[in-house]
Amino acid sequence: MSETRKPFPFDEFEPKWQARWDSEKTFRTPNPGEEGFDASKPKYYVLDMFPYPSGAGLHVGHPEGYTATDIIGRYKRMKGFNVLHPMGYDSFGLPAEQYAIKTGQHPAITTAANIETFRRQLKSLGFGYDWDREIATTDPEYVRWTQWIFLEIYNSYFCEETNTARPVSELEAKGWSRDEIDNVRLAFVADTPVWWSPDLGTVLANEEVEEWKSKGHTVERRPLRQWMLRITKYAQRLIDELDTLDWPEGIKLLQKNWIGRSEGAEVAFSFLPNKMVAAEISEWKLVNEPPGEPDKFGELHIDPVKVFTTRPDTLYGATYMVLAPEHPMVGFLHPNVWPDNTPELWKGELEPARVSPYSAINAYRQACAAKSDLERGDLNKDKSGVFTGAFAVNPVNGEKIPVWIADYVMMGYGTGAIMAVPAHDERDYEFAHKYQIKIKPVVAPEAGDTFMLELLGDSQELCRDRDALLKRYATKPELYHDGLLPFHGEGIAVNSGFLDGLPTKEAKSKMIGWLVENEKGDRKIQFKLRDWLFSRQRYWGEPFPIVWKDGKHQAISDSELPLLAPPLEDYKPSGSPEPILTKATDWVQLPDGSIRETNTMPQWAGSCWYYLRYCDPSNSDRFISKEAEAYWSSNTQSSINNTQCGMVDLYVGGTEHAVLHLLYARFWHKVLFDLGHVRTPEPFQKLVNQGLIMGEDGQKMSKSRGNVVNPDDVVSAYGADSLRLYEMFMGPLEQVKPWQMKGVEGVSRFLARVWRLAVTEEGGVSPKIQDAPCSDKELLRVVSETIKKVGEDIEKLSFNTAISQMMICTNAFTQADTVPLAEFVHFLKVLNPFAPHITEEIHSRIGGEGLLSETEWPTYDESALIRTECELVVQVNGKLRDRIWMAMDAPEETAKELALASPKVQEHIDGKTMRKIIYVPGKILNLVAN
Repeated sequence: MSETRKPFPFDEFEPKWQARWDSEKTFRTPNPGEEGFDASKPKYYVLDMFPYPSGAGLHVGHPEGYTATDIIGRYKRMKGFNVLHPMGYDSFGLPAEQYAIKTGQHPAITTAANIETFRRQLKSLGFGYDWDREIATTDPEYVRWTQWIFLEIYNSYFCEETNTARPVSELEAKGWSRDEIDNVRLAFVADTPVWWSPDLGTVLANEEVEEWKSKGHTVERRPLRQWMLRITKYAQRLIDELDTLDWPEGIKLLQKNWIGRSEGAEVAFSFLPNKMVAAEISEWKLVNEPPGEPDKFGELHIDPVKVFTTRPDTLYGATYMVLAPEHPMVGFLHPNVWPDNTPELWKGELEPARVSPYSAINAYRQACAAKSDLERGDLNKDKSGVFTGAFAVNPVNGEKIPVWIADYVMMGYGTGAIMAVPAHDERDYEFAHKYQIKIKPVVAPEAGDTFMLELLGDSQELCRDRDALLKRYATKPELYHDGLLPFHGEGIAVNSGFLDGLPTKEAKSKMIGWLVENEKGDRKIQFKLRDWLFSRQRYWGEPFPIVWKDGKHQAISDSELPLLAPPLEDYKPSGSPEPILTKATDWVQLPDGSIRETNTMPQWAGSCWYYLRYCDPSNSDRFISKEAEAYWSSNTQSSINNTQCGMVDLYVGGTEHAVLHLLYARFWHKVLFDLGHVRTPEPFQKLVNQGLIMGEDGQKMSKSRGNVVNPDDVVSAYGADSLRLYEMFMGPLEQVKPWQMKGVEGVSRFLARVWRLAVTEEGGVSPKIQDAPCSDKELLRVVSETIKKVGEDIEKLSFNTAISQMMICTNAFTQADTVPLAEFVHFLKVLNPFAPHITEEIHSRIGGEGLLSETEWPTYDESALIRTECELVVQVNGKLRDRIWMAMDAPEETAKELALASPKVQEHIDGKTMRKIIYVPGKILNLVAN
């Protein structure tokens, strides 16, 4: 937009108001005990998911959530709350380290420059943040307390009796040994398979693998020594306490599914060879020392593998077994040669590797090592595997079943082994269908066929219709295996020995009882959630406050915090799993002979607790003072059961953090709660996820697509208020919406109309503004409706409908002969949270004193909302000719008289014969004449 086309001088007054808010610290919120703190006010803590400060700066998708929280924060201030609305930066991370590798520049320099860009852009949009509370996770003082919290976790264990974290000092007092204590710490060390990237020089989380592989980086699976956090101990609490939170049901479900609670049985499957097939022992090659001892007969004995199943009632239908390729038992099982009559299909797809089970298994394991969990899991539509040459024994019927390794089974879930029941599981069925493995149905639908089973997604009616099933089988035999399709539901047990005839629920219970009684298994609750892999081999992350001495890890003292990583001559990874900090030999090797831990924490660490530090960011004695924590945790109640649950009243951010960040933050908070450091069991009471703002092409904004819109350009052309207002007017906050620059022009024209109501072209006060009581009842009603609706809509986060109402109010002011000053100021107040710059400027020009944002939210007269008049649309032969106002309770004859008296109507009926009059009371009157 050129200088001549600007409908109001936003470029003049927006920087002026931003500078004033900055210099006067308008939005600073004092803590308890500080000057200006008013304990009589209730608190409201509204929080944005803080950004990673990338070099690209903000794009127009970022301010959407920030604008929403700013509106409600400003509104709550005007409603008399002490509002905590802070901003900070999740500033550790791999991109800054990658830039350091390329340039040799310390990542702190890049990070500081990026933060400066973000800060400038955020201030240019007029957000009412308390900038005295600004933090970055890379700040040394912040690092100090992140490391301190880690040590609190490290020095704790999970007490099964109280279901809470407790200090390990309690175990020391009971005489537990060091090794016994290390085995139960919430922070522990383990050798575990991880995703390692040689060129990035670090371990990646499962969720990061696809991103970095798509950027051309090598990622491979390998076992490494890693720090882990025992989040699994909190699995049940993390599920149960979701019910106290005002979160979207979809997000709660995502978290519950990620944690993955299942009830069932853990079943022990034994392997052959053993003394049952001693004659075959000579064919077996022992690659590793097995986890078992030769029995008195000299035959090889291999310990059983436990399998978890939620459907123990289907055990009779287990026709093969699958181990994860990484399962430690795989190396003990395979024979030196393929068993007689092994189908060629079972030996793998690589011809040279099919000469023996050993070579086939090794080739398959190597192929799986390059696949991510996503590629192997639900996204894996083409199941693959290799027969190990080994057999297991089905514990309920003694049948010999083949043992496979397959990529769709992973060590990260359950025991890394499954019993495959292809008649009643879609994945197992697809696998059995591909490799022509036996399928045995053991659950029949309660009505219908017992041998022709239902395909996933089919209706129950189709299942009962034998003719329809037979017809489908005849037309699409490729869908079937041995004439069967998998049936996934509950039904009646068949082909199941002592379970036959029992409904699924009873069959489950009876089978579990049999397993326990015969020492073949146990009742079990299983979680899909795994312990949190907490190590990275990066430079740009928090160093662990841990040293190693004589092979044992130990915490450094609090007085040594923060422990910061030293500068390096270069930040290039070595290509080996050794962390980059091993290059800092003087830093690693300590005078007493101990060695520093050289792994660093993941980026998640800093984002787990930043909401707490905002409450007391300058405290050098505690991560948060008891007084600040008590106040900012107060008055938070669940709308579900009216109990105090979460600390933050409103948390707004994207759905990309729906699981991991929220889960990890909840875990840290619960540990701090158990140890008495915080008062609420949850961090975030109410959660709202804003929808993505897409590019004008309907695609997600990205540099590669060239559809990124820089907010600086929009502010320059239309002003910050126009950008803020447009992002809230695009649609409901939670919806995905495409960016349209024409939409910005539209809301800019609306703000121009507001400007022209009060300011003349010369910059003076419009003569339409009159400091006199409002005699226009209809205008009073619209203003009162606007105050009421905008307030209610802000509370509901329905910002688009609030803006629509303010547009209606603006039209009413425009059509009025005069604009009463008091009512117009009320309107400016309700518009202020949305468009703070223009409303402050107009308020000051029309004689307002002080800041509009520091005034109280206007009240309205309930009686003014009552309509006593209505607008009647008058048509002649179906065409609009006039609008007239009349009393709501006026009779039809009065409506006719008023309509016929209108000059605009008379013009179109003069000389014509009235044939008919159609009247809809209070809405429309149509005169039919010719």
